[in-house]
Amino acid sequence: MRRAACDNDETGRERAGVNEEDMAKRLAALRSEHRDLDTAIAALVESGGPDQLQVARLKKRKLLLKDQIAFFEDHLTPDIIA
Repeated sequence: MRRAACDNDETGRERAGVNEEDMAKRLAALRSEHRDLDTAIAALVESGGPDQLQVARLKKRKLLLKDQIAFFEDHLTPDIIA
């Protein structure tokens, strides 16, 4: 398998062939999926017959998405040294 060439951006961080526009698109998709999971979890809980295993799986997926969102936000936010 071929590895993507790494280069340094203006802040000195390495990027592996992924530009900020792609990262921003991925971040938007992750946020949308996170909101959708909120809605799905609320609907399951309110339905009166909550499937606890399904709710737990959705919450676990939501936490994973939250971590991925934080990762992309961290990489898209410039480091500012005061």
